Amino acid sequence: MNWNRGGRGGWNNLGPMIAMMAASAASEWESETRGSRRRGRDWSDGDERPRRKRRGRMFAQGELRLALLALIEREPRHGYELIRAIEDMTGGSYAPSPGAVYPKLQMLEEEGQIKPAKTKSSEDDEDAGGKKPFKVTKSGKAELEDRADEVEELMGRLGEHGERAERVREKSPDLFRAMGNLANVLKNRAKAGKLDQQTIDQIVDIIDEVAKRIERL
Repeated sequence: MNWNRGGRGGWNNLGPMIAMMAASAASEWESETRGSRRRGRDWSDGDERPRRKRRGRMFAQGELRLALLALIEREPRHGYELIRAIEDMTGGSYAPSPGAVYPKLQMLEEEGQIKPAKTKSSEDDEDAGGKKPFKVTKSGKAELEDRADEVEELMGRLGEHGERAERVREKSPDLFRAMGNLANVLKNRAKAGKLDQQTIDQIVDIIDEVAKRIERL
């Protein structure tokens, strides 16, 4: 991750990253709480299976491509609209970077799964920064039909992640505000070119010290 690039670099995604970590932590806490409630029960029917935890990345290999295809089927969209749609679905806790989305759109177009949508404003959109809306082709619709179960599971998981993020916000609005302040300060300093290696080392020491203090609470 390039922390010194403005706009589309790592600093620009720091806020969603911090929010995503908080939502993930809350999810694990809730899972552990539910697990503790269930301990001692007799699952005699044998149908209760532990859910495999997903850690780290929001999308497994190939899932971002499938999510983009499914969102485009709902309505024609361009890259920025797709990024915002995923951010909305996850409760603002995650937004894929343009560097991840646009190559996938190019891949889908080359595969014949999507194509440019003809709208009254298409030419104006392209002239105003290359915001080209796409729509799903017959081939793309066929793929979505064949993978309907995968699409349903994927979209449901994104929605659940958004619900968890919202619950964390409701429980700890001040915590989210504080994390947002941290992300904005670091992002603004990076954009202003005020993050040399010495400053970064000092910031890392401060964050590590805060983490230790929180752990001792």
